[in-house]
Amino acid sequence: MLELILCSLLTILPDYLFRRFVQGKRFGHEITLFSVWFELRWGIVTCLLLAISLITLVFYFHPSTIHVSSVFRTVPIVPQTNGRVAEIYVRGSEPVAAGAPLFRLADESQRTAVETARRAVAQVDAAVLVARADLAAADARVLEAQGALRQASDELAMRQALRDVAARRDVERMQVTVQTREAGVAAAQAAREAVAARISDQLPAERASTVAALAQAQAELDKTVIRAGVAGRVEQFLLQVGDVVNPFARPAGVLVPDDLGARSPRLVAGFGQIEARVLRVGMLAEASCVSLPWTVIPMVVTQVQGFVAGGQVRGGDQLLDAQQFSRPGTVLATLEPLYKDGLDNVIPGSNCIANAYTSSHEELSQPGIGTARAIGLHVVDTVGVVHAILLRIQTLLMPFKALVFGGGH
Repeated sequence: MLELILCSLLTILPDYLFRRFVQGKRFGHEITLFSVWFELRWGIVTCLLLAISLITLVFYFHPSTIHVSSVFRTVPIVPQTNGRVAEIYVRGSEPVAAGAPLFRLADESQRTAVETARRAVAQVDAAVLVARADLAAADARVLEAQGALRQASDELAMRQALRDVAARRDVERMQVTVQTREAGVAAAQAAREAVAARISDQLPAERASTVAALAQAQAELDKTVIRAGVAGRVEQFLLQVGDVVNPFARPAGVLVPDDLGARSPRLVAGFGQIEARVLRVGMLAEASCVSLPWTVIPMVVTQVQGFVAGGQVRGGDQLLDAQQFSRPGTVLATLEPLYKDGLDNVIPGSNCIANAYTSSHEELSQPGIGTARAIGLHVVDTVGVVHAILLRIQTLLMPFKALVFGGGH
């Protein structure tokens, strides 16, 4: 309507004024309801053509959309394992701190596993004490074998010195005895080394394995207590003792963080696909949200998604049909406030409308630009005012549309 009014001021109105005051025709006499088309046909046709051209120019180079939302991130409350709820620490719509327990699953098997692992560690510690006692006994046996060997060696040396007097058979018997004592010493030393190796290598490895098993069992036990990952508010938390929760099919509720993305407030807007070549990062934009009436928020485009979500494909067991993609998707763009705290008063999740404006300032400032192109770029930048006026009219009427014409919803 605004475009028609503007275009009629340049076409129909001058045509009427010319026929009324220059040609002297009077409205209701020479210019009647039946002769309007014949008398003002050139102005009407020109007005329609200019209006269509202006609407196309405005909406293409300065895209607008009603699919805008103040998005925020939520954290689903899900356990890491299946289980039945045994105890609940919080209720719905209750603030919680980061790391605070929310609920606990039945943990009888996990506690049994932890106790078993602790006993295994205790058994290894006891085995270490026994091995140390065995090592002391092995040291004693080595000393005993060495003493017997020394005694046999001294006896053999004495009988060899008295070979002429002693019988040959006694000397040979003592030689066998010395060899037996040497074998006994070697066996005692080998037994001692085996006990020492058990103390230094085997038992520490066994204890490390049992400690790791204990840590794993404790980790499984800790999983039965579900805690808040961030500080926030618990919503839709309707658990009861005895309910079965599943990390894939049945979450326990939703945790809404306190900051709600306040570190990087933004709007997500879906523009038409025909405007994909116009949208650019750095474009200025304006938005108006239902939760903040009669306010236009200056924005800037910070990200433009390079694909349309409507065409995404996931592997499955059925062939795809082109009719599945008949619904046109939108080009997703991220808008951030141009000034700090621009979205502070906008409720997260609020619906908004937004305009983006093409700016040719950099191209116009380049030397050597043609006159015709410069005029065209100036026209493109100038007609953005029309869209800005339309946005402000929509912003002005938004509360009345929502409260009166929308039935108060």
